[in-house]
Amino acid sequence: MGMSVGGNKGAKSEPNIVPLIDILLVLLIIFMVINPQIPKGLDAQVPQPSKEDTPAPVNDLTVVVSVDQIGNIKINSDAVTKEQLGDKLFTIFKTRAEKIMFVRGDKEIIFAKVAEVIDIAKGAGVERIGLITQAMEEGN
Repeated sequence: MGMSVGGNKGAKSEPNIVPLIDILLVLLIIFMVINPQIPKGLDAQVPQPSKEDTPAPVNDLTVVVSVDQIGNIKINSDAVTKEQLGDKLFTIFKTRAEKIMFVRGDKEIIFAKVAEVIDIAKGAGVERIGLITQAMEEGN
Protein backbone atom coordinates (compact mmCIF):
# COMPACT_ATOMS: atom_id res chain seq x y z
CA MET A 1 0.00 0.00 0.00
CA GLY A 2 2.25 2.68 -1.20
CA MET A 3 -0.24 5.29 -2.23
CA SER A 4 -3.92 5.47 -2.74
CA VAL A 5 -5.04 7.88 -5.42
CA GLY A 6 -8.54 8.96 -6.16
CA GLY A 7 -11.67 9.36 -4.26
CA ASN A 8 -13.65 12.48 -3.55
CA LYS A 9 -11.04 14.49 -1.74
CA GLY A 10 -8.08 14.22 -4.08
CA ALA A 11 -4.72 12.47 -3.78
CA LYS A 12 -3.77 10.86 -0.46
CA SER A 13 -0.26 9.73 0.40
CA GLU A 14 0.34 7.10 3.07
CA PRO A 15 3.84 6.03 4.12
CA ASN A 16 4.81 2.49 3.25
CA ILE A 17 6.16 0.99 6.48
CA VAL A 18 6.60 -2.61 5.30
CA PRO A 19 10.29 -2.13 4.31
CA LEU A 20 10.96 -0.49 7.67
CA ILE A 21 9.49 -3.48 9.49
CA ASP A 22 11.68 -5.82 7.39
CA ILE A 23 14.80 -3.85 8.33
CA LEU A 24 13.77 -3.86 11.99
CA LEU A 25 13.30 -7.64 12.00
CA VAL A 26 16.67 -8.22 10.31
CA LEU A 27 18.42 -6.01 12.88
CA LEU A 28 16.60 -7.80 15.70
CA ILE A 29 17.77 -11.19 14.42
CA ILE A 30 21.35 -9.93 14.02
CA PHE A 31 21.49 -8.62 17.58
CA MET A 32 19.98 -11.84 18.93
CA VAL A 33 22.55 -13.99 17.13
CA ILE A 34 25.59 -11.93 18.07
CA ASN A 35 26.39 -12.61 21.72
CA PRO A 36 29.15 -10.55 23.29
CA GLN A 37 32.04 -12.74 24.31
CA ILE A 38 32.52 -12.16 28.02
CA PRO A 39 36.11 -12.89 29.05
CA LYS A 40 36.37 -15.39 31.86
CA GLY A 41 39.41 -15.34 34.07
CA LEU A 42 40.74 -17.90 36.45
CA ASP A 43 38.53 -18.82 39.37
CA ALA A 44 40.25 -17.87 42.59
CA GLN A 45 39.08 -17.69 46.15
CA VAL A 46 40.73 -15.07 48.26
CA PRO A 47 40.78 -15.82 51.98
CA GLN A 48 38.91 -13.19 53.95
CA PRO A 49 40.46 -11.69 57.10
CA SER A 50 38.86 -12.88 60.29
CA LYS A 51 36.53 -10.51 62.09
CA GLU A 52 38.21 -11.28 65.40
CA ASP A 53 41.59 -9.97 66.49
CA THR A 54 42.75 -13.44 67.47
CA PRO A 55 44.59 -15.32 64.75
CA ALA A 56 42.92 -18.42 63.39
CA PRO A 57 44.53 -21.75 64.24
CA VAL A 58 46.84 -23.02 61.54
CA ASN A 59 45.58 -26.14 59.82
CA ASP A 60 48.28 -28.74 59.21
CA LEU A 61 46.47 -29.84 56.07
CA THR A 62 46.71 -26.41 54.45
CA VAL A 63 48.85 -26.40 51.32
CA VAL A 64 50.44 -23.08 50.41
CA VAL A 65 52.51 -22.79 47.26
CA SER A 66 54.84 -19.77 47.35
CA VAL A 67 56.44 -18.19 44.30
CA ASP A 68 59.17 -15.60 44.83
CA GLN A 69 60.47 -12.90 42.52
CA ILE A 70 63.23 -15.09 41.06
CA GLY A 71 60.78 -17.89 40.31
CA ASN A 72 61.65 -20.29 43.14
CA ILE A 73 58.66 -22.39 44.15
CA LYS A 74 57.95 -23.80 47.60
CA ILE A 75 55.19 -26.11 48.79
CA ASN A 76 54.71 -24.97 52.40
CA SER A 77 58.44 -24.91 53.25
CA ASP A 78 59.75 -27.54 50.79
CA ALA A 79 61.52 -26.16 47.73
CA VAL A 80 60.51 -27.75 44.41
CA THR A 81 61.17 -27.05 40.77
CA LYS A 82 58.46 -26.19 38.27
CA GLU A 83 58.84 -29.63 36.68
CA GLN A 84 58.36 -31.39 40.05
CA LEU A 85 55.43 -29.24 41.16
CA GLY A 86 52.69 -31.17 39.34
CA ASP A 87 53.87 -34.57 40.62
CA LYS A 88 54.28 -33.34 44.20
CA LEU A 89 50.81 -31.74 44.23
CA PHE A 90 49.27 -34.88 42.72
CA THR A 91 50.91 -36.96 45.47
CA ILE A 92 49.68 -34.60 48.19
CA PHE A 93 46.09 -34.39 46.96
CA LYS A 94 45.46 -37.95 45.73
CA THR A 95 44.22 -39.13 49.13
CA ARG A 96 42.50 -35.93 50.27
CA ALA A 97 38.78 -35.30 50.06
CA GLU A 98 39.16 -31.52 50.09
CA LYS A 99 41.42 -30.45 47.28
CA ILE A 100 42.05 -26.86 48.34
CA MET A 101 45.32 -25.00 47.90
CA PHE A 102 46.54 -21.41 48.34
CA VAL A 103 49.07 -19.55 46.21
CA ARG A 104 51.25 -16.82 47.68
CA GLY A 105 53.10 -14.66 45.18
CA ASP A 106 55.89 -12.20 45.82
CA LYS A 107 54.93 -8.53 45.62
CA GLU A 108 57.19 -7.87 42.60
CA ILE A 109 56.33 -11.02 40.59
CA ILE A 110 54.38 -10.86 37.36
CA PHE A 111 51.01 -12.59 37.48
CA ALA A 112 51.88 -14.89 34.57
CA LYS A 113 54.15 -16.93 36.88
CA VAL A 114 51.36 -17.23 39.47
CA ALA A 115 48.91 -18.21 36.72
CA GLU A 116 51.35 -20.88 35.55
CA VAL A 117 51.45 -22.36 39.07
CA ILE A 118 47.63 -22.29 39.18
CA ASP A 119 47.52 -24.08 35.82
CA ILE A 120 49.93 -26.78 37.01
CA ALA A 121 47.85 -27.22 40.19
CA LYS A 122 44.61 -27.58 38.19
CA GLY A 123 46.35 -30.23 36.07
CA ALA A 124 47.38 -32.06 39.26
CA GLY A 125 43.74 -32.31 40.38
CA VAL A 126 43.40 -29.36 42.76
CA GLU A 127 39.78 -28.22 42.63
CA ARG A 128 39.83 -24.94 44.54
CA ILE A 129 42.70 -22.45 44.55
CA GLY A 130 42.88 -19.30 46.66
CA LEU A 131 45.27 -16.37 46.51
CA ILE A 132 47.11 -14.96 49.52
CA THR A 133 48.28 -11.36 49.33
CA GLN A 134 50.84 -9.60 51.46
CA ALA A 135 48.16 -7.36 52.98
CA MET A 136 46.23 -10.44 54.12
CA GLU A 137 49.30 -11.90 55.76
CA GLU A 138 49.88 -8.66 57.65
CA GLY A 139 46.24 -8.61 58.74
CA ASN A 140 45.22 -5.40 56.91
